[in-house]
Amino acid sequence: MDLHSIQTPSLVVDRTIVAANCEAMARRATRAGVSLRPHMKTGKAKEIAELATEGHSGAITVSTAAEAEFFAQRGFADITYAVSMSAQKLCRLAELQRGGATVTLITDSLEAVEAVEAEAVRLSSSHRVLIEIDTGGKRSGVDPESPLLLAIARAIDQSAVLELCGVLTHAGHSYHCTDIAAIVAVAEEERAGVVLASERLRHESFPCETVSAGSTPTAVHAASFEGLTEIRPGVYTLFDLDQVGIGSCVLADVAATVLCTVIGHNPSEGTAIVDAGGLALSKDVSAAEFMANAGYGLVSEIGGGPPIDGLFVTDVHQEHGIVADANGSPVLDAMPIGSKWRVLPNHVCMTAAAHQQFHVVERGGVDIVEVWDRSSGW
Repeated sequence: MDLHSIQTPSLVVDRTIVAANCEAMARRATRAGVSLRPHMKTGKAKEIAELATEGHSGAITVSTAAEAEFFAQRGFADITYAVSMSAQKLCRLAELQRGGATVTLITDSLEAVEAVEAEAVRLSSSHRVLIEIDTGGKRSGVDPESPLLLAIARAIDQSAVLELCGVLTHAGHSYHCTDIAAIVAVAEEERAGVVLASERLRHESFPCETVSAGSTPTAVHAASFEGLTEIRPGVYTLFDLDQVGIGSCVLADVAATVLCTVIGHNPSEGTAIVDAGGLALSKDVSAAEFMANAGYGLVSEIGGGPPIDGLFVTDVHQEHGIVADANGSPVLDAMPIGSKWRVLPNHVCMTAAAHQQFHVVERGGVDIVEVWDRSSGW
């Protein structure tokens, strides 16, 4: 098979680029003396997890119970579930642990600790737990200086079925930094906050073997990892236009694209209509924060390579994408009906979530060398 012959829209990944992205992050973690626990919410494929953990412990991070099940069934036995734990999901994770995996949970509230503890008792299971720390993202987590940190630690430490093993944070606000200096500052805020939390726990004689941090931008640009034991970047495996805009990578590092077909023209507007709409591309326009005319994705040739100057998906409907030229020229002749193109996504985590498989190419080619299954659902 090749890209000319498969149905569209389809998710395409260049294995050569993925491997290079994974190798670069693995080297960075090794040089910094921290463990690498890549977040698989982006790739959601066994083969990407294997590339991302090569030369490291094999430990991974997930964001859904479905991902935990998918990877545990494929031999990944050390998993951190990096979303605050809901007791209703514990039965699925306990089952994975009975099969030999270790699934570490996170929490940021006493109420959740009580609910998870009660469910663990009911299930006759036990679980490792990290306390989530808010280091500036303002999404979830405990302030590292809050008395609540020690109260949660005490509740976990006193439990017969829960084991306190450390602290974890995520600098999601790094995704809105407008230059590298700002990312470096956020990375230091992230590091300092979670290290402070770890020091407070140890001062009170609570166990804290794990001090975990890392978004892709901060993992790429942090000036120091001192005090951390591991980093958990994820989108770096594939990269996207948002990360290009932030400065985490360059366009040549974007490994995943959506293959689409031109299914119509709008002569009055000078636009082409493709069969990749909001469901295939997502409606995430995060790259617009950093670059003009990113729309819902930039357009490149079927063989990959850099985006074609000016071509972008300017609008999406459920199954329709509208391609225009930012320079104002009609695209009708350049994009004949039936021709196939690739769209570089704004936020690849969102885009890839709509697809069940990767069609794998190498070195910018069009031949499909493998098909990788992906986890889906929750």
